[in-house]
Amino acid sequence: MKVLETVNLKKHYGSEPNIVKALDGVNIEINKGEFVAIVGTSGSGKSTLLHMLGGLDYPTSGEVIVDNNKIFDMKEDNLTIFRRRYIGFVFQNYNLIPNLNVYENIVIPIELDGNKVDKEYLDLIIDTLGLSNKLNNLPSNLSGGQQQRIAIARALATKPSIVLADEPTGNLDTKTEQEVMGLLKITSEKFNQTIIIITHNEQIAQLADRIIRIEDGKIVTGGRK
Repeated sequence: MKVLETVNLKKHYGSEPNIVKALDGVNIEINKGEFVAIVGTSGSGKSTLLHMLGGLDYPTSGEVIVDNNKIFDMKEDNLTIFRRRYIGFVFQNYNLIPNLNVYENIVIPIELDGNKVDKEYLDLIIDTLGLSNKLNNLPSNLSGGQQQRIAIARALATKPSIVLADEPTGNLDTKTEQEVMGLLKITSEKFNQTIIIITHNEQIAQLADRIIRIEDGKIVTGGRK
């Protein structure tokens, strides 16, 4: 079942004759439960694409459809709420709140919506990610790999339609990088979670179910299953 689609997605900067086409007619489809890697060289448009998929930036033209919702047809306030409920984010720099402990960081998107925590589901995530004995720690007392696990748990906590991970292992050493990617793979399979990662690392990309390659703002291969 298709959970995400882009239709002729474009993002242009400047004007002719100096226009920069960061995205130039991108069409991709991603099904529920897929673990997809978007790969490209620096400046290829992969990060721009991720920002569009997550509704963090607006396109010049085209559509992003998440769970049958055309996200750029929404008013800004509604898009903010939709993003919080349906899209999970994992960033390279973790983006944790330093004065909240591990548990508080994980549940904050749920509490912002005024929703009740699904304790059984959350306990399963925490256990899967090996965070059970770290819940009272502040992020600053933990390693980079542990902080990235917290970010993954937070992204999964709201049961989002998709999780977007932007170079999630970029700040980690090789061993920790492999552990984090393994955990993303495990959580994708265990929770039937759709995960899309941006990476320039070919080894990392090979762990995905499918690789989408982007160059010069255009999809080269893998856009549709």
